[in-house]
Amino acid sequence: MLTPELQKRLDEIINQYQVMLFMKGSPEMPMCGFSAQAVEMLIDEWIYFESFDIYSDENVRQGLKEYKSWPTYPQLYVNWELIGGIDIMKEMLEEWEFSELKEKLNMN
Repeated sequence: MLTPELQKRLDEIINQYQVMLFMKGSPEMPMCGFSAQAVEMLIDEWIYFESFDIYSDENVRQGLKEYKSWPTYPQLYVNWELIGGIDIMKEMLEEWEFSELKEKLNMN
């Protein structure tokens, strides 16, 4: 359940960085194929990101599902807004939207 306290905590985690990936495991050791793909895409596109291992905190893991009504992982947030999961990231890659994203983030 997404309590006001958990909402505040999620806001704080997301607002710390321009690009935040909530994933299973870590970039060095992804715990599922989708998380591994997300990490690989961001690294290949030279997009600096931070990550949060949802297995490290069950409250965060469950709360994020309600936070922006996105029930699956990974979840990518950019400039404090939910971009989406692996399918959206793949679409962005295919449509060259990561290049536009890097420009917005001043990463080119």
